[in-house]
Amino acid sequence: MNPENALQDFMRACQTRAEAALDARLPATTRMPERLHQAMRYSALGGGKRLRPLLTYATGVALGLSLDLLDGPAAAVEFIHVYSLIHDDLPAMDDDALRRGKPTCHIAFDEATAILAGDGLQALAFHVLAHDPSLQVPAENRIAMIETLATASGSYGMVGGQAIDLDAVGKILDLPSLENMHIRKTGALIRASVKLATLAQVPHDPAAADKLDHYAKCIGLAFQIKDDILDEESDTQTLGKTQGKDRDHNKPNYPALLGLNGAKEKAQELHEEALASLAGFGAEADLLRALSLFIIERRN
Repeated sequence: MNPENALQDFMRACQTRAEAALDARLPATTRMPERLHQAMRYSALGGGKRLRPLLTYATGVALGLSLDLLDGPAAAVEFIHVYSLIHDDLPAMDDDALRRGKPTCHIAFDEATAILAGDGLQALAFHVLAHDPSLQVPAENRIAMIETLATASGSYGMVGGQAIDLDAVGKILDLPSLENMHIRKTGALIRASVKLATLAQVPHDPAAADKLDHYAKCIGLAFQIKDDILDEESDTQTLGKTQGKDRDHNKPNYPALLGLNGAKEKAQELHEEALASLAGFGAEADLLRALSLFIIERRN
């Protein structure tokens, strides 16, 4: 089977697996407060590429781990991602009405419920890492996972990147400043997705973890560059979210700074750097290699 077909089969399997893992760990809509739990499930289930769980699972394959061990970490990182999308779409942030092809949480419910749904998903992520029974690792590994996700999610990571992004509206950023913003906003959680899997390996292999972390850093930036390219070249129906919103909000992005061709060249360079970081791995890392290529060639 060629790498592209193998990746597509693996992606479909992981999307199904991640959906089941999320469903099993989300509160039932029959539990109080019912409306809040409905909003959490509405936003977390039934859509999305599941890139972050996919990275956790693919890293597990590269390390020879059982995927059963990774359902909790995969769900935890996706809960953080979904919470960030709910809050990012709010009127005080990007003010968007469409996400994953359906109305955003604050449109489907209301603004206050959306804020609380995001808060609930954030807390749930850490509860999963702390208590999930399928995560059969020593306590120190759980603590390291919690620290990893907390750092990636907070002011030194994703939330900090979002703050920089909001402050940058209408401003011209140079390339290092733009990269710093996206290393935090998008890249930190992608790197955490990979690191959570490396922390599930017992005993831990620091050398392999460092190589995989560099891979994740490269594809995290490549993912954001491709997002910026798609924001210019694609359409709302294909993207499942409002096309052109960054341009309409006068936000700095890679095509504006480098031009479309320059942005595409930069994404290709990062893909090649990601592959180089996997040079010490064999066929067990082929899914990660194919995933890097998928990121820069995707259409949504």
